[in-house]
Amino acid sequence: MVPALLALEDGSVFYGESIGVPGRSVGEVVFNTAMTGYQEILTDPSYARQIITFTYPQIGNTGVNPEDVESDRVWSSGMVIRQTPKLASSWRMRATLQEYLAEHSVVAIADVDTRRLTRLIREKGALAGCIVAGDGSGSALDADLAVAAARDFPGLAGMDLAREVSRTDTEEWTQAEWSLSGGYAERADSRFKVVAYDFGIKRNILRLLAARGCALTVVPATTSADQVLEYQPDGVFLSNGPGDPEPCGYAIEAISELLARDVPLFGICLGHQLMALASGAKTVKMPHGHHGANHPVKDLRTDQVVITSQNHGFAVDGDSLPDCLEATHVSLFDGSLQGVRRVDRRAFGFQGHPEASPGPQDCQYLFDEFIALMEAAGA
Repeated sequence: MVPALLALEDGSVFYGESIGVPGRSVGEVVFNTAMTGYQEILTDPSYARQIITFTYPQIGNTGVNPEDVESDRVWSSGMVIRQTPKLASSWRMRATLQEYLAEHSVVAIADVDTRRLTRLIREKGALAGCIVAGDGSGSALDADLAVAAARDFPGLAGMDLAREVSRTDTEEWTQAEWSLSGGYAERADSRFKVVAYDFGIKRNILRLLAARGCALTVVPATTSADQVLEYQPDGVFLSNGPGDPEPCGYAIEAISELLARDVPLFGICLGHQLMALASGAKTVKMPHGHHGANHPVKDLRTDQVVITSQNHGFAVDGDSLPDCLEATHVSLFDGSLQGVRRVDRRAFGFQGHPEASPGPQDCQYLFDEFIALMEAAGA
């Protein structure tokens, strides 16, 4: 066993076993309640600068494979779990979780009392933390230095991470949904031209749009509205992403111009927050955020309750909505705002993740609403 520890800014220290690479990693410690999808979660760019604690007690049962990823790398700053399985097994498995963590240079720790850690985060809010993993030489780990490193982490408030995780070039996307018989399909037709902003975009968002007949051009986060309009899009998608939305002035400015042109817009997570800011609302940092795949959300338009996947640490302030914005969804966990639409423009946003892979899929109807917006605009 190679020793490791997790130190928090409040002075708490958890000891365990390294299951990743030797070294030190610092970030905001959050907990995720999902029972499945650990590979998708690790590769979600929205987790940049965050250390993920999985509350499900055993992570890694089905190993990893090259298909279940949301980006081309692990973005999480580290991983904390209770236990790894003695044997991982799946017909799709190509490597173990430990091998995957080593391949992607992730510092990670197991044998942690994740129930105690989760209670701390629930009571105190998301805490800065530092994972230190030994190199197997038997050298003692310095808990005091790790606590100091955690306290030096500046926090995510005021941090523009969308610019850091975004692509730097433009890409045409054609991959559609996965099937048991054929893997990922290719887009069959292209009824709509959609420009998708990459603020930290997840691949399954693009797959679901492609499956609905969208010819997708994915552009960097800093792309101007004029550059987007040169593609003559039928609609514009605003992606998820990490960090604080308020410092992303470049995106807010571009979205404001697109709203003024009444281009059909659909935003998810950070994209939803940015659209709200561009419309005159405000955002707030949540105590410990929403991270999991079991969050009930109420659609205020239909009174339907859907189970959703969530991953955000900031939210649109429901008390700050201007007259041009209408609330469409609320969380049944804490009443926080989960969706808005413009009453004067073809634009809406959703805080959760309707594209969630491996699920739930209750909110995929929002992609159909985006298609309907483009059809109503004459696309």
